[in-house]
Amino acid sequence: MQIGPCTMRKIELRELLAIEVAVRPPVHVGDGRRYVSFSGGRFSGRGGLAGRVLEGGVDWQRIRSDEVLDIDAHYVLETDVGEPIEVRSTGLRRAAPKVVERIMRGEPVDPDSYYFRTHVRFWTSAPALDWLNDVLAVSTGQRDKDLVHIHIHEVL
Repeated sequence: MQIGPCTMRKIELRELLAIEVAVRPPVHVGDGRRYVSFSGGRFSGRGGLAGRVLEGGVDWQRIRSDEVLDIDAHYVLETDVGEPIEVRSTGLRRAAPKVVERIMRGEPVDPDSYYFRTHVRFWTSAPALDWLNDVLAVSTGQRDKDLVHIHIHEVL
């Protein structure tokens, strides 16, 4: 079987949202698994989109033997006018153990000293925001002791 020529479209990214999530300490449940619950936060983005992160979101994590952290976060944003946006984010964070220790002590850590990326999908029933249901996005993250900063870009 021979594959014919293919015209590849260049992938572009466009800024979509910046989210700041307040997080509680990790809860270890055994076998390298843990979860981090969300206690709130704020977001803002393109076109004046803004609001809060609802309490109750959770990031289920698995610490692999190579110290990489698999991420599976599920949470809800609520716009300033009360429209809910469900967020599902999966990815990973790779950081040297000394970097993780510094973060958890609350020391400032350059986000370029570790790798924190996720794939993001949205779902909403709000008619004005239903375009989000068709968006594929990627994010970069920065972890502080009690906050996670997420910068989401739409894949065009």
